[in-house]
Amino acid sequence: MPGAAPVQAATTTVVCGSLAYDSIMVFKGRFGEHILPGKVHLLNVAFEVPQLRREFGGCAGNIAYNLSLLGEKPLILASAGSDFGGYRRRIEEWGLDTSLISELPDQLTAQAHIITDLDDNQITAFHPGAMNHAHRQRLPAGAGAALGLISPDGHQAMLEHSRQMHAAGLPFLFDPGQGLPTFSRDELRECVRMSSWVAVNSYEAELLLRNSGWSHDALCSETGAFIVTDGAEGARIHHSGTCEYIPAAKARKVADPTGCGDAFRAGLAYGIARGWNWRDTGRLAALLGAIKAESAGTQNHRFERVRLEAKFKENYGYEIDLGSGIDAALPEPQGSG
Repeated sequence: MPGAAPVQAATTTVVCGSLAYDSIMVFKGRFGEHILPGKVHLLNVAFEVPQLRREFGGCAGNIAYNLSLLGEKPLILASAGSDFGGYRRRIEEWGLDTSLISELPDQLTAQAHIITDLDDNQITAFHPGAMNHAHRQRLPAGAGAALGLISPDGHQAMLEHSRQMHAAGLPFLFDPGQGLPTFSRDELRECVRMSSWVAVNSYEAELLLRNSGWSHDALCSETGAFIVTDGAEGARIHHSGTCEYIPAAKARKVADPTGCGDAFRAGLAYGIARGWNWRDTGRLAALLGAIKAESAGTQNHRFERVRLEAKFKENYGYEIDLGSGIDAALPEPQGSG
């Protein structure tokens, strides 16, 4: 079934996905110098990490943060653990309603522990915690939502929340991300058919086509738009039998690419909610991704409306009216500890 037309004058966007704490460590060496090739089966190594920072993260939290910078008031539908208090206060400081975020007293909030070496190789340990129980939190009737986003979360949550949005007649963007391999062929086909739009990166696009068993054209016929990002190479939005190429915006420096995809999704949601064409929507999304890349962490960048509109013109050669509300006051961002 083709996806729905862009939402006109959306009142609320509901973002389903993960909320997490990210512990990011830097090892001042190279992993390869400490791992003996012939002893991998007996691996026992320790790395001293003089740099450590703890950040707020998770796809739903990151997307909601970017929408907040744009003056939006999205609803987050997610599950967190007993350690969520500080994160909840942070989200409330953005002016957002946290009533759809459940706290499970016997679980911890999802956490990622990431060690990066001098060659940008990474070793990551991820504890899903409360995220694995996110399917318990249902999308309530009468939430006032006009647009939905399904971002990476527990597998059952992504599947059930997609079904709930479809049953409620709520158009939504399906963004399976790193959760994509957990879906069976039938589940992938079901979610794509229920969605209004699908967004993935270039690697995930190949995986989606392989695991769904669809050709590129067949998949495009099942959803309103197939959006594929490719980092510095920009993005392509396949819709209505055409392909809209979106050039990447230029970052002054690339401090940290983590979270750029979430910023991009927020730009998509903003444009879709206003009925923008894909050309403008994709360019705003790309610009938000570039601005995010300039800051370490996924929720430490900021922008004001005037700067954002100026950077849009600088990158794309024409002006765009972003509407009102972007200058909403937010507290200065900082890590969680």
